[in-house]
Amino acid sequence: MKPARIFLSLLALLIGLTPAALAAQDNPAAEYVVLYAEGVSAGDARQAIAAAGGTVVKENLAVGLATVTSANPDFLAAVGQQAALFGAARNRPVAQIEPGKIFKPDDVERLLGPDEYGNGKPGQGPIDRSGGQEGSDPLASLQWNMEMIHATVDGSHAVQAGDGRVLVGILDSGIDASHPDLAPNFSHELSRTFATDIPAIDGACEYAGCVDPPDVDNNGHGTHVAGIVAAALNGIGVAGVAPNVTLVNLRSGQDSGYVFLQPVVDALVYAGDIGVDVANMSFYIDPWLFNCANNPADSPEAQLEQRTVIAATQRAVDYANQHGVTLLVSAGNGHTDLGNPTSDATSPDYPPGSAYPRTVDNSCLIMPSEADGVIAVAGLGPSKAKADYSDYGVEHVNVSAPGGYFRDFFGTPQYRQVSNQVLSTYPQSVLEEAGLLAPDGTPLTSSVVRDCENGVCAYYAYLQGTSMAAPHATGVAALIVSQFGVKDGKIKGGLTMNPVQTQKVLERSAQETACPEPRLVDYTIVGRPSSFNAYCDGTPEFNGFYGAGIVDAFEAVTGPRGED
Repeated sequence: MKPARIFLSLLALLIGLTPAALAAQDNPAAEYVVLYAEGVSAGDARQAIAAAGGTVVKENLAVGLATVTSANPDFLAAVGQQAALFGAARNRPVAQIEPGKIFKPDDVERLLGPDEYGNGKPGQGPIDRSGGQEGSDPLASLQWNMEMIHATVDGSHAVQAGDGRVLVGILDSGIDASHPDLAPNFSHELSRTFATDIPAIDGACEYAGCVDPPDVDNNGHGTHVAGIVAAALNGIGVAGVAPNVTLVNLRSGQDSGYVFLQPVVDALVYAGDIGVDVANMSFYIDPWLFNCANNPADSPEAQLEQRTVIAATQRAVDYANQHGVTLLVSAGNGHTDLGNPTSDATSPDYPPGSAYPRTVDNSCLIMPSEADGVIAVAGLGPSKAKADYSDYGVEHVNVSAPGGYFRDFFGTPQYRQVSNQVLSTYPQSVLEEAGLLAPDGTPLTSSVVRDCENGVCAYYAYLQGTSMAAPHATGVAALIVSQFGVKDGKIKGGLTMNPVQTQKVLERSAQETACPEPRLVDYTIVGRPSSFNAYCDGTPEFNGFYGAGIVDAFEAVTGPRGED
């Protein structure tokens, strides 16, 4: 220790400074999320945080989570010594939802550029609009996904197109409320932003305090998800599964695509408090792909972080469920049987370059898709084959839905076609910034479609991933609440339905789909390495590829309500 440091230490002892306070003089403050122990009062928890060298910035008392700053370099270890605190994690980006960054396969959730369009032609050519039913939107013929789940004008929409009193929350990068296909269903009053952009990773802030308004999406992912759920049936572009329900933007992600743990927890609590009926979460919580409570490869601090992520997420999910929110999540794009994971070479993935290989097992959890009380959705291609990228497993998948599958080879001649992916709403500004539009607005890639059929121009993009599968199920769940929900006595004018009952209807109405034969599917025939090969376990009634089956919007609103 240097002489100056010794002098400061002696001075600190003389004037009564604690070691944590001394550390604060020598280290810049860092931000953490701290989870309180169960049953501990807020006052006792705050005292414990102070004893560990932290200062509370804000609290979410519904789940016992606080945002804390501390200059104590050993803050995580100090928290572990406090009985009033469950644990802590560095408050840093914990999820990636930017197309091309979430889930690493090279053609999952990203727009294909002009030179990556497969067997098609770059740019938008003539669109065949003849395949849509009378009364359908102009691009309905491109929505194979809605045909698969019978969410069409002659299917579920003829019976139930959604009730505007049903609120659907989108926890994502945001929703472009100016999009002509989303504006009719968007709630400006209820939408909120929970994430704060950081210039170092998001670029220069466009808005005061680096907080984007709750009606913009500078990423695109959230707008795509929202359109699958509830693009309006309005003579423009496409229609969503539930084209009349109300969309609530619960912006938890930043412009770069990163998401913090605290905003996700806050968004789930807010969803419960305002009467959101169904919410979609198409992301997984990082920096740990698999959160392991006691992995020997991890430091004690890293173990504490992962335990905190698991516990904090579960508390927030429980709160939302108890307040009537049905939660749909993407199963994941790691092409892994999540009942038998073996390795994780990508964690922690923030900051970049910090990952190290770990052996993992079934005790390690991907959150929130493996939380109790959520409905996990696997992704399918146009042929109804499990998409090569989709995670699977009888312990994990509840239902399946169209997620898009660019390489779909099983029972379809359209191999490596952009049209095998899912078409949905996309912000024009994001496409312009990406250089995917000509100066006159014409798309420069077949991944993007412009519709100006009825005098209003709007843009749509093809993406694939379990992020696209989950909102199909979310839309069906919203139709179920619309059809069978009852007036919510707590939330004026709203409807409500017990999430357990909503899930029963969703699963009972799903199209039972048996495992393929042979059960071991060889994905090397579509150009994937053998590590993608997947074995389908289970029965036609329930198996690891399809869960209870492929969601079916028409059956969901015409079948029984779901009581035992």
